[in-house]
Amino acid sequence: MIAIVWNPTKVDEAALRDAAAHAFGDEEVRWWETSADDPGREMAEQALAEGCDTVIAVGGDGTVRIVAEVLARAENPDAARLGIVPQGTGNLLARNLDIPLGDISAALGRIAEGRTRDIDMGWVRTDDGDDETGFLVMIGFGLDANMLSETDDDLKDKAGWLAYAEAMGRAVAASEVVDVTLTLDDGEPQQKSGHTLLIGNCGMIQGGLTLLPDAEPDDGRLDLLLVSADGALQWMDTLRAVVWDNGIRRLLGGGTDEAPQSTDHAQYATAERIQVTLASPQPFEIDGEEAGDVASYAVRVQPGAVRVLC
Repeated sequence: MIAIVWNPTKVDEAALRDAAAHAFGDEEVRWWETSADDPGREMAEQALAEGCDTVIAVGGDGTVRIVAEVLARAENPDAARLGIVPQGTGNLLARNLDIPLGDISAALGRIAEGRTRDIDMGWVRTDDGDDETGFLVMIGFGLDANMLSETDDDLKDKAGWLAYAEAMGRAVAASEVVDVTLTLDDGEPQQKSGHTLLIGNCGMIQGGLTLLPDAEPDDGRLDLLLVSADGALQWMDTLRAVVWDNGIRRLLGGGTDEAPQSTDHAQYATAERIQVTLASPQPFEIDGEEAGDVASYAVRVQPGAVRVLC
């Protein structure tokens, strides 16, 4: 039995139902509509309770993340598979898993084929809170979080992810270098500084840009990038390392099989557990959504948490 958890602000219902009927034929399909108060949690829980073995998230990264969280927390994580019909602005997980974008029928057709991949889920607990929040792509403070807060919502609706590029200049101005205490797994705390710290389960963001070149969604680890560039020359050196040496050049086969190379202003690492303490609270994002200001957070990976139809 198939469950479809769909965001009515992201997709036309009639088009979605027609495409689902074509993709799944006589299979039983249950429908749950998300709301402003609940982006999919209760709906996914109901789908599991009713015995659905496939739960399809139709919407943006937020809808996908919430549905995946429910599946990862299930008593039997193998009981249901996650299908994704990307209809958001970033669609970051779909990009990293090569799921068709902007084509409802193609995405549902991929789901109907039945091929699966078990992927990890990251979990983050902020400021000594009691609850953990799941993430599938990337979390962090700095440029990405400031870019989200500076992005014009109306422009995002009209121009999609290009609205983020328009906000980048303001994000650079808003970012400040802060002292960071970083602990990887059981290692000793390290004293660092930077204006951007990304921790990811996947490495690709909008525009096909890969920030974490060794990040794989199913390797049981999380990858980290700390950026401290300040001034034109340092930014040029950092962009060369991040975008060219550790990104495009490796993709084209001109790099090596070694880990991405750190520089004075762009440092890479990998771990299963990461503890971060900041000298002052900073804007924070989780899978492309603003998450307020945080001063500390603990991150862990749950290997093979979600079985994705892709």
